[in-house]
Amino acid sequence: MTAYFVIALAVAATSSAAIFILYALQEAMPPLLIAGGRLLVAAIALTPLALLRYRRHILALSRKELALITLAGTCLAIHFTAWVSSLQFTTVLVSVVIVSTGPIWVAIMEVFFLRIRLSRLVIGGLIVALAGGVFIGAPLGESAPGGASTLDATLRGGALAWLGALTVSVYMLVGRALRGSLPVIPYVWMVYSVAACCTLLVIALSATPVFGYRPQGYLILLAMGLVPQLLGHSSLNYLLEHFPAALVSMFSQLEPIGSAILAYILFGQAPPSQQVIGSLIIVCGVIMASRGEIRQLEKQPDAAA
Repeated sequence: MTAYFVIALAVAATSSAAIFILYALQEAMPPLLIAGGRLLVAAIALTPLALLRYRRHILALSRKELALITLAGTCLAIHFTAWVSSLQFTTVLVSVVIVSTGPIWVAIMEVFFLRIRLSRLVIGGLIVALAGGVFIGAPLGESAPGGASTLDATLRGGALAWLGALTVSVYMLVGRALRGSLPVIPYVWMVYSVAACCTLLVIALSATPVFGYRPQGYLILLAMGLVPQLLGHSSLNYLLEHFPAALVSMFSQLEPIGSAILAYILFGQAPPSQQVIGSLIIVCGVIMASRGEIRQLEKQPDAAA
């Protein structure tokens, strides 16, 4: 029952992420600061617990495991920066749906790195999801804010969201590889810390302004680090200990729906029908692929026998 409660908590918390990002963007905060701020808050919040209760696990990590954690943290930093940037150009629905295609790219990466064959359902889900992306990017013939065409803005936002999906897939793949030997708390603490350091380094090198914003902006960063990052992402990592990764991926497909509803209620953001249809096609593709992966996992014990 605890795991099912965590499912509801994770979906509610992650659905709020895009909303907090829109509020932060309205405060004129740059995407790098938004991404780095939420990661830093989450890492700091977990530090006492990670060092006091899990120091033995952390000190026992091998160089290979540390290298994998560094890779996952770097990819997570790129993921959040790209995703936050995408919300400047496209709707919450399109951005969150595309980012949520991560499970498909995880399955593809498993083919190259783990030599796992894709099932027909996974391949079909990939084709359906890509078709939905093409449908979203088809010419719309309207104008977007700032004078750019809707097509240009949609493609730019979509490309950034796809980058976010690809990089978060590496993060998910590493988490799947390490979850058997490392508890959730030290793993997410180390990954969040690496990701926060990466974004802070880029902020320093690019001279991105950190100070001078309204107090509301910094409160939004605090809320982002505690709610969608600490509660949401950490809860999803916790669920990997109780459910197959593919099933957790299916749970995460509720996030675009929750985010889109909140965006409509709070910002009046009603995506064009073309984006709604394309997003639904993508979600169907991800669910197909996740279902195919679950079936593949169910057959593994039989195959081994």
